[in-house]
Amino acid sequence: MENMGSQTNISFGENYTNEVETLTNTSIKGILGLLMDNIDVCQERKREVISLGIGDPTAHSCFHTTDAAKEAVVESLLLDKFNGYAPTSGLPTARKAIANYLSRDLPYDLSPEDVYVTAGCTQAIEIAVSILAKPNSNILLPRPGFPTYALCAAFRNVEIRYYDLVPEKNWQVDLQAIEDLADQNTVAIVVINPGNPCGNVYSYEHLEKIAETAKRVKTLIIADEVYGHLAFGENPFISMGLFSSIAPILTLGSLSKRWLIPGWRLGWFVINDPNCIFKSPKIVERIKKYCDICGGPATFIQAAVPKIIESTKEDFFRNTLKMLKKNSDICYEKILDIPCISCPYKPQGSMVVMVKLDSALLQDISDDVDFCFKLAKEESVILLPGTAVGLKNWLRVTFAVDSSFLEEGLRRLKSFCIRHSNLKIIN
Repeated sequence: MENMGSQTNISFGENYTNEVETLTNTSIKGILGLLMDNIDVCQERKREVISLGIGDPTAHSCFHTTDAAKEAVVESLLLDKFNGYAPTSGLPTARKAIANYLSRDLPYDLSPEDVYVTAGCTQAIEIAVSILAKPNSNILLPRPGFPTYALCAAFRNVEIRYYDLVPEKNWQVDLQAIEDLADQNTVAIVVINPGNPCGNVYSYEHLEKIAETAKRVKTLIIADEVYGHLAFGENPFISMGLFSSIAPILTLGSLSKRWLIPGWRLGWFVINDPNCIFKSPKIVERIKKYCDICGGPATFIQAAVPKIIESTKEDFFRNTLKMLKKNSDICYEKILDIPCISCPYKPQGSMVVMVKLDSALLQDISDDVDFCFKLAKEESVILLPGTAVGLKNWLRVTFAVDSSFLEEGLRRLKSFCIRHSNLKIIN
């Protein structure tokens, strides 16, 4: 099986110091770091580097967290009660607050005992894959998707099998592919909604079909909802936990994206299993033991969680969605005017979108990786090559940046494409 993130072989092209390099076991941050290293120093002195490659909006002053979140953290520090170790499953108050928050989207109330507080969603991914791993097991991952799942699965010797997301259907899951790929050793299907890297948001009907498919193939769903509620298109955000009576759901999420605090590393791993198909004393004990090994977020951050959730006004969320919607519109409209690049669907959620690269229309560009390295060198613009998320000759664009920054980056991208185009551009 091809491995989108952990088995990536990339040639950088003839214009680089080393003619050919091979990247293996490379994360998104690793590839973006290599792209930054390739920026022409002289170009960097002339103009600002524009990164549209990583989903961290906090580099831009327009995307900042609410005062309620900052005040909650300051208060928990000043109380001087949260300087010691927290229980490895999380502070009881944090677990209860997260359970109450997630229960708003469900027809039943989650128990705090079903919530495990993690160091961001990344640790939640690691826990989910690790507790499910067993000899000869396999996991079904979306392509394109988030490569941390493949990295964790490979580390635990879990076979990776990819099902495709269909761009012509707004990146819907290929349900038949799941039925064809799954067998008695399949431990989970990973579903990312709202989508990273595609910017899609699944409908109620499609999520229900995914749950029914999981039931048929007798496995559970890992629902990655780190971008939960960041939906600004036709479909509202629907939590996969709504369908946990059909198939067990392990919900992964964090405060990072919705509250614009990725550096605070506050996430969760939640068992949505009202019929107790997956949950058992043995499974709970295994999760607790794993939490004992890896620890969790800082105690004072956990202590602030109840107030962060309770005190944040809806205006803050609405303003964030307004900015993301505005930028997604700018991104989509500008890309329509760029030769050699196309966007099959307008982004509906999250902070990113996938666009298709037609390298055949470019004179000296071999593929998406070559494109991104040359773009960085010539224009000081960083995009993530689709190869990094499992889809060759696509590009991932992050639009959670200042709008003027985005427009300048897309202007440089257009200039680069015109300069390298086989087509004669008539102004």
